[in-house]
Amino acid sequence: MRITRRKAVAATAVAALGLTLTACSSGSGDDDGGPVDMADKMVGAMEDYGVGTSFKATEPIELGLMYRDHPNYPLQDDWSILEHLEEDRNVTFDIQSVPLSDWQQKRSLLISSGDAADLIPSTYAADVETLTSGGAVLPISDYLDYLPNFMDKVEKWGLQEELDRLRQADGKFYVLPGLHENPKPSYSVAIRGDWWEDAGLEDPKTWEEFADQLEVIKEEHPEIDYPYTERWSINGPMEATLQAAAGGFGTEAGWGFGDGVVWNGSEYEYTGASAGYKDLIAYFADLVERGLLDPEGITQDDDSAKAKFTTGKAAAIGSNDQEAVVYRTGFEEAGNKDAEVKHIVVPAGPAGNIMDATTGGQFESGIALSSSAAERDDFVALLQFVDWLYYSDEGLEFAKWGVEGETYTKDADGTRTLAEDVDWGGLNPDGTKQLNTDFGYYNGVWSLAHGSTEDLVKSTLSPEVQDFLDEMNQKEVAENGPGIAMDEMQREEASLLQTNLQDMVMTASSQFILGERPMDEWDAYVAELEAAGMPTYVATVNEAAGVTTE
Repeated sequence: MRITRRKAVAATAVAALGLTLTACSSGSGDDDGGPVDMADKMVGAMEDYGVGTSFKATEPIELGLMYRDHPNYPLQDDWSILEHLEEDRNVTFDIQSVPLSDWQQKRSLLISSGDAADLIPSTYAADVETLTSGGAVLPISDYLDYLPNFMDKVEKWGLQEELDRLRQADGKFYVLPGLHENPKPSYSVAIRGDWWEDAGLEDPKTWEEFADQLEVIKEEHPEIDYPYTERWSINGPMEATLQAAAGGFGTEAGWGFGDGVVWNGSEYEYTGASAGYKDLIAYFADLVERGLLDPEGITQDDDSAKAKFTTGKAAAIGSNDQEAVVYRTGFEEAGNKDAEVKHIVVPAGPAGNIMDATTGGQFESGIALSSSAAERDDFVALLQFVDWLYYSDEGLEFAKWGVEGETYTKDADGTRTLAEDVDWGGLNPDGTKQLNTDFGYYNGVWSLAHGSTEDLVKSTLSPEVQDFLDEMNQKEVAENGPGIAMDEMQREEASLLQTNLQDMVMTASSQFILGERPMDEWDAYVAELEAAGMPTYVATVNEAAGVTTE
């Protein structure tokens, strides 16, 4: 297997559109404004490529790839996925490896300097929106005719409106998102199901019911200091749980705080000053005040949080479907064979049984391309490969499950089963090899964080998690609002304001939840946001979204 490591590629902006040898009129032109001749960019390309075509370059091609190197499955040159892409698809990679710990910063530096590889996966549109004006990122929306599988799924899954939200002020978008057939929410709260059952309690349907149940658990188990602890407080308090809960309070929060504005049905308002956000923060502040939520959960590291839960010092904790498995393992290692971990459906809130727009969206992290990729003589083959691997049914199955007969088998009814010696996520506990670590599959670099068909998403989920997903998808999804297409000047001004505003929100949110600042100071806090430029920021957002405000 041949795999090279690279340092840099030059970046210049060239654009083209069309499946024929000459760009369509809707594509970008050459320096003189005319159509780009694609006749010299067809090396390795398949002439009859389309939906359902099994891609194989007509001659070997080597693609530059910026690789996000995850410590849980570090890059191996002899991975099966690399061998099969070379043998079966005629594709090898010139790898630009970046450690996960440096990924965000290093990716931006490489793109802005023009040194990024051709393919930049594990990337959201927001990650590059401030980098596109320099011309180093390809306006991929100019090349949609080369991406038949991508466009087929956008049409079949009703994603055109969501896709158009990615467009910037120039009318173009610069990242191909990973696509889900249905939303794939994951985060919620895990509870000690055995304790809940012993107390005669069912899974909470609302957050208020959850609070009442915590009171019962606290009475039943006086040996614990707090029945509920938290984690994932990285840039703000309990970011995962706040995002999961936000929709039910009519707001956005935590990891879903995003650009800091929320659509109220007629215009954008600043999230951190909204009534829904106040209700959300007040709810968790009340849990702390009542001795139900561990104050240390707002600042503690993840290992400390997990230890409290798996040693019986807490009865509930922030979770996701994979972490629930980790918790179960933790109990077993602690010698507790009777503990039952339940990953509950996110309770409804005062605004209803709603998922926030971010959680309820169907996009995952995607892939950007350096503008220099359009200069390649195998540019069309590159686009065909991207379309096949990330968006065709065959490519999606390959990237997730590997090769039939090697890493898995498939029954006549389509049910996939990992090979005897292969495991992933506890699906085959007796397996001695891991699908990602030892083979390179189930890797967000080649499967865009596993955005996929409903069948493929559920194929690696336990029945419990499948039920969770089905129930979560019964929720209403909050309205997203129109796209916010800022020009370069607007973005520069807004970015400075929003960074400062968000820091203020996260600091104040922690203070309110912990009781270090009483909730009756909310109006004073909002006044502080106003003084820091909140009205200007919101006005800029609404202007960029084409919203007329009074």
